Parts: sequence; C-alpha cells; structure tokens
Amino acid sequence: MVLGIVIILSALIVIIDQVIKYFIYSNLSPDGRVTIIDGLLSFVYSENKGAAFGIFQNATLIFAVITIALIAVFLFLLITKRFSGKLFTASIILIIGGGIGNLWDRLFRGVVIDYISFSFFPPICNFADYCITIGAALFILSIILLPESKEKSRVSEGDSDDE
Repeated sequence: MVLGIVIILSALIVIIDQVIKYFIYSNLSPDGRVTIIDGLLSFVYSENKGAAFGIFQNATLIFAVITIALIAVFLFLLITKRFSGKLFTASIILIIGGGIGNLWDRLFRGVVIDYISFSFFPPICNFADYCITIGAALFILSIILLPESKEKSRVSEGDSDDE
C-alpha cells in the first residue's frame, strides 16, 4: 500500500517537474528571464551539466548511476521497513520524484534545466532540486526522531507483555 502511494506521488512530482521544465524551455530558452517578484524571484533559463551549484560538470553517467543507486537504496529501506512513518515516507517521495525528474533531464536532454532564481540565493535551481533538498532534510529529521519512536515502540511492546 505505502509503496504504491510512494510510486504514484513520486510520479506526480516527476510530471510536475517535467511540465514546468517544458514551459521554461519553450518560453525562456536560450537566455530568457521573467521577473516574478521584483527584487526577489525570477525565472531564468539555465542549463546545468553538473551537480548542485554547477560543480562536477559533464559527469552525466556518474550522476545517473548515483541517482539510480540512491533510489534503489530508498526503495529498499521502504520495502524492508527499515524506516517507517509519514515523515520518512514524505522524504522518500520528494527525493525519488526530484531525483527522477533531474535524471530524466540528464538522460534525455543531456543537461538539467534550472530556472528558479532568488535574489538572496545565487545558484539557479529547479522544482526537482527543491524536492530533493526538502526530502533530504525530512529524511535526516526522520532519522533523528527514529530512536525516540523505536523506544516508544519497545515500551509499548513491554507493556503488552505484562498483561
């Protein structure tokens, strides 16, 4: 059940990401810019052949392999129930959806299309990047909270044995 939800919502993120990138590519490439909120937010067409912040340029194969491996690890953790809970599930959905969105670009476009430009944050990013970032933060938070939830589970199990 949870696996199906993860797959459906991850696919929805990929679709949203690709639709946005299609419109950005169709309307702003090669050098377009649209101001959304003056002095704060613009959409700027940018092609990224590297990783975050443009590092490791032209390493498409390496990024594809790493992305596929990480998706496999997260699905393994989900299927084997190494982690559980809504926070963990939300993190997995965001990471997998964002990862596949950028992987799609790398494999079928040869570059990742970036477009979100905040005046206070120099790198230009995209929807998938923000999904991955938020998902990673939620994943870390779920790990931090995990020992507490496991301890509660042990206490509950111990209480039921006494009856």
